[in-house]
Amino acid sequence: MSDTPAAIDLPTRYAPAEVEATLYDRWVAARYFEVDPNSDKPPYAIVIPPPNVTGSLHLGHAFEHTLIDALVRRRRMQGYEALWLPGMDHAGIATQNVVERELGNQGLSRHDLGREAFVAKVWEWKAESGGKILGQMRRLGDGVAWERERFTMDEGLSRAVLTMFKRLYDDGLIYRANRITNWCPRCHTALSDIEVEHTEDVGELVSIRYGDGADAIVVATTRAETMLGDTAVAVHPDDERYKHLVGTTVELPLTGRQIPIVADEHVDPAFGTGAVKVTPAHDPNDFEIGRRHDLPAITIMDDNAAITAHGPFLGMDRYEARPAVVAALRAQGRIVAEKRPYLHSVGHCSRCKTVVEPRLSLQWYVNVAPLAKAAGDAVRDGRVTIHPKEMEPRWFGWVDNMHDWCISRQLWWGHRIPVWYGPDGEIRCVGPDDAEPGEGWTQDPDVLDTWFSSGLWPFSTLGWPERTAELERFYPTSVLVTGYDILFFWVARMMMFGLYAMDSDGPSGSMPFRTVALHGMVRDQFGKKMSKSFGNAVDPLDWMDAYGSDALRFTLARGANPGTDVPIGEEWVQGSRNFCNKLWNATRFALLNGARVGELPPAGELSAADRWMLSRLHATLAEVDAYYENFEFAKATEALYHLVWDEFCDWYLELAKAPLAAGGAAAAATQAVLGHTLDVLLRVLHPVVPFVTETLWTTLTGQESVVIAAWPTVRADLADPDAEKQIAAVQDLVTEIRRFRADQGVPPSKKVSARIATDGSVLGLADYVGQVATLTRLTLGDDDFTAAAALTMPGARVELDLSGAVDVEAERARLSKDLAAAKGEIDAANAKLANEAFLAKAPEPVVAKIRARLATGEADVARISAALEALGSA
Repeated sequence: MSDTPAAIDLPTRYAPAEVEATLYDRWVAARYFEVDPNSDKPPYAIVIPPPNVTGSLHLGHAFEHTLIDALVRRRRMQGYEALWLPGMDHAGIATQNVVERELGNQGLSRHDLGREAFVAKVWEWKAESGGKILGQMRRLGDGVAWERERFTMDEGLSRAVLTMFKRLYDDGLIYRANRITNWCPRCHTALSDIEVEHTEDVGELVSIRYGDGADAIVVATTRAETMLGDTAVAVHPDDERYKHLVGTTVELPLTGRQIPIVADEHVDPAFGTGAVKVTPAHDPNDFEIGRRHDLPAITIMDDNAAITAHGPFLGMDRYEARPAVVAALRAQGRIVAEKRPYLHSVGHCSRCKTVVEPRLSLQWYVNVAPLAKAAGDAVRDGRVTIHPKEMEPRWFGWVDNMHDWCISRQLWWGHRIPVWYGPDGEIRCVGPDDAEPGEGWTQDPDVLDTWFSSGLWPFSTLGWPERTAELERFYPTSVLVTGYDILFFWVARMMMFGLYAMDSDGPSGSMPFRTVALHGMVRDQFGKKMSKSFGNAVDPLDWMDAYGSDALRFTLARGANPGTDVPIGEEWVQGSRNFCNKLWNATRFALLNGARVGELPPAGELSAADRWMLSRLHATLAEVDAYYENFEFAKATEALYHLVWDEFCDWYLELAKAPLAAGGAAAAATQAVLGHTLDVLLRVLHPVVPFVTETLWTTLTGQESVVIAAWPTVRADLADPDAEKQIAAVQDLVTEIRRFRADQGVPPSKKVSARIATDGSVLGLADYVGQVATLTRLTLGDDDFTAAAALTMPGARVELDLSGAVDVEAERARLSKDLAAAKGEIDAANAKLANEAFLAKAPEPVVAKIRARLATGEADVARISAALEALGSA
């Protein structure tokens, strides 16, 4: 560090747009974010939650990336070989939809091109239009190792996918079966449970009579069209109303088919009539009933959710068929009751929002039971920590009850399932090093669920299945930072695959990460979910344009409490911009006044204010370190905000003006403290606000970059409780004087004379008090002084000469009027609170409001009475 004052090379105002892009390009060119797997530094690694190749930066990304970047930048400064590995997900359904829409605009479909040409078209789209978010990440300041960027469809990761599939298949953990799946009629593919979003929708409950006479039975449904595929009616085995019918058959209306009546404990006898229709091919619960009772499963819809059952409804869309079926049943006198509103859970495709159709189809599945158990055990035995701990029950609730995972998708974009079918019904799974079968063999047309490849992300991006230096060095990764909303989507899959793949050959442990740090969702300033449909969605680039990337980052970090949602409004970003400006102006002031970074003078040469600032600085640094280790970003940034704004800028810079103006040894000591304080502040703020701190720190120190500077170390030797106590007394006294002046109507700029009698707590600090309380002079003890007003506080009595500063009589009259009004508020509140009839009828919030008015009135009376007493008797 330099022992000479830094040259003043800062504009009078901070303009983020003029420095951010240039700084980021310089960091990347200098390779500050790259890593050496062969270094002797301790490793620290985070893999980015891969954004979709179709995506663009939204506030959720900005929030998550800010937190990850802060962690990695801090560890880098602490001397770790810190890797933040970037990359993107190929986003199978979303990307295919984008390219198909573009083809549709040309009057074409993917089938017009054929599979090979279509996939080539998607790669072309990726090269030209995909990955927009990567440039936006640079704008935000993401310190990622760009030279190690990965893509889930690149050659290395594709090899990892094929290897994992082959291992699971050979171990009997992947199988193919006809089962109920979530089918999207718009995307024409199966979906896993986690790709289905459920909403509470209002349907129309229709009651239908099956059979006639004494053997008739009534069922209720919101999906009348599916009755065409019914193969049974089910009742509860203990339901006395239907015991005589169990084992008999009933005619299914409109079809003439006879279907059995079965007893099954799944049926809720209290719901509707206590009898339910069973459609095994179009309902997951009915599918299980069908398996238990060996019922046939009749598929009555095609890929577009159009009716395939022969008859008058053939070819109708499901929503056209529904009223048509009801009308036909009504014509036969089969409708007992209809169109009763019924609120029920309806699944929608998470990509296109189409209502999914539960549909029997032949798909590939992962047997998750042993994998999920391992994922649960890793948390239970402490190998993986979920933070905050309160999220653990949600984790166990999912992994302990996970259903087998449907991994096949009827798409063309993605990793094609490496299974081949022979001419005589043979099935062969082909690994990455296996030769493809010859003539007569055909490959399965489906591709794998996107989450299959992203589940390998923590180790495939490091080179697995090869034994790379990166895998040996950085696996397991240090921490996964992600939203609690994808705890099940992504985290569970990474845990299952990591524990399975690396269990026998993991370099230093099988889990994919040691800690899962969960954050909440970004919401608007009123706590409402952000959505384009709500009209409250925000493009973070707009805020970065207006206020700078640092301002957005600081706002997001300041709201980041573990596992809880983060409200954000534009005015908060404006406030963070003001914070950056405050830091800028404080640094300019320090530089203009000779601040220097070097050795601090001995404590004996420092003033009480100097020692106080150093003590508060390092105490806060210790707090920030502890907060970072617990992922309490909000507490860390809040502590730094108050240290910078309230203590350094509002107090220390004011207290520093007198010794700086005096010159000599006192000025030199203060210049050293200014330099040291700013050096530490800028380094510890850097992970959250990298751009402004880089500009200020390099100007202050003359060093290369704060990105590679050492993280400041807490200096216990600078703790000074006595100095903190002294300056706290000064702060209390000055605050009281300022409050008194305001109460008396003395303008802040008006200087007055004062005298203080003290118990010694501010003895020797009179100049400080006079300077920051806007006093012309402050005399001590029994000096000759004529007081017009006085105030008393613990340890001190301050008398003020208000002559010429305030009209005492007019001020006394004003305060007397205010006192009377405050007493009136008290009397009115007491009257209501003493009224038993009022208290018995009034809602608690109303009563609480009156109690608050009483408390406010009492506080006002005490304050005004003190002000009147300070003015003296008339």
